[in-house]
Amino acid sequence: MEKPNPPSVANKARIFIVDDHPIVRRGLQFMLNLEPNMMVCGEAENGVEALRKIPTARPEAAIVDLSLKGSSGLDLIRNLRSQFPKLKLLVFSMHDEVFYAQRVLRLGAHGYITKEEGAEKAVEALRQILKGKRYVSPAIAERIFDNLSGTPTDGESSVEQLSDRELEVLQLIGGGMGTRTISEHLILSIKTIESYRENIKTKLGLKDAAELVSYAHNWVNRQKSP
Repeated sequence: MEKPNPPSVANKARIFIVDDHPIVRRGLQFMLNLEPNMMVCGEAENGVEALRKIPTARPEAAIVDLSLKGSSGLDLIRNLRSQFPKLKLLVFSMHDEVFYAQRVLRLGAHGYITKEEGAEKAVEALRQILKGKRYVSPAIAERIFDNLSGTPTDGESSVEQLSDRELEVLQLIGGGMGTRTISEHLILSIKTIESYRENIKTKLGLKDAAELVSYAHNWVNRQKSP
């Protein structure tokens, strides 16, 4: 009995990767190119490059990290949904916070998975998304359900006021970064980061830098709690 012919390149789902770490891109590319029905059609290390390359690459789905050097993954998701409404989006992030999963799903992403779960899980998630389904890991799904079933705290409600970039800065402050380190990480001026810090303090009703650092630290830890 003859074996069926493998799918031709024309019949494979085209996947685009957006991540600022070359090793992550290489790992995902290796795993995806092993799949009989998928192929990597392009990659980018930041949002600007992704928006420039995607029209030519013509992907059916994109894997997007939230922490992109010099650009916001949340902004990129919003732009991709606006410019390429048929593109399937899977967020593959270092952040395991439910808050991020909820925000990206509201922005129109089709799935959310953490890097701790590995590239194999990302491939599994893509399979589901390409079938028209949505995907989050069981652990994230359970925590989202718990959040929806309960009453959000004042802190959680206040954070909803923050812009995507302000949220990113709050996350980095909570992770122990100072203003200069954040400016280098995001490729923004120190003055710009200071402006974001002031906006965050105003929106969250915080008096000074010490309260901001304490709030950010507590918020990050709370989001990580099961």
